[in-house]
Amino acid sequence: MNLQSIPDLLHYGDSEDEIRAEFDRRCGHFSMIQNHYHVSYELYYLFSGERNYFVKDSSYRIHAGDLILIDSNAVHKSTDSGIPDHERIVLYFSPSYFDRFSTDERELLRTPFTVGCPLVSLNLQERLRAEELLISLLNELNVRPTGYRLHVQHMAGELLLLVARASRKPGVSTLPEPTPVQRKVSEVVRHINGNFAEPLELDELSRRFFISRSHLSRTFKEVTGFGFAEYVNITRVREAQRMLRETKNSVTTVSEQVGFENFSHFGKMFKRLSGVSPREYRNLDRLNRENA
Repeated sequence: MNLQSIPDLLHYGDSEDEIRAEFDRRCGHFSMIQNHYHVSYELYYLFSGERNYFVKDSSYRIHAGDLILIDSNAVHKSTDSGIPDHERIVLYFSPSYFDRFSTDERELLRTPFTVGCPLVSLNLQERLRAEELLISLLNELNVRPTGYRLHVQHMAGELLLLVARASRKPGVSTLPEPTPVQRKVSEVVRHINGNFAEPLELDELSRRFFISRSHLSRTFKEVTGFGFAEYVNITRVREAQRMLRETKNSVTTVSEQVGFENFSHFGKMFKRLSGVSPREYRNLDRLNRENA
């Protein structure tokens, strides 16, 4: 049983499942196109190749054997590193997946996604065990014998435990020092994340952070994978989703509170990123809560 026996594309589960999996073997150069954040916790493992990965406010260069752990609703994007070809698997765990565990177990398994650096570099022993679990999982999904879903759940649970233990060890990995450009872009991203409700213009931020407008625009895209305006809109829409779920504020009020000066623009951006209008989003969330 080895990775080469697995098809180039293998997916498992849908939006209703507590565990979903995606395996892709990609040839050539590739960058994620879609804007990406979701309620599920994400575990990304790179079997081969190199990638650039932006999570929350920092960018990482990841290599074969590296894990990226992504918190619920954290903005992230994988982009081309300049080196073609890679193989990766992504496991998605819904928040309800962790409800089956005791409080201590839930904290153990979920903490690596929510605390500390999202990049986990496994030692050789841990990497071999992680790949053994993942290839076993993929083989089950490829063949789908009787009871394969139970096997997938078991392998995914073992992997979570392995990662949780690895991430708790002191000095798990020493990350390379970020470049001055990466540090500058991280400062800009943190400013956007903390001030999305205020006017955010490229000209103003270039003055604030002592960098030319054109250089900021170019390096922001290079480091994060997102265009400047694109990232601002994602941040505002994500907050609008939270407010529509958790408050009774009107849609118009929500659009203003997250920084949109034009309600029509808010509606267009929200539907583009969410797939539904703000009112439809709130109604769907209400129905889901009632049927839960």
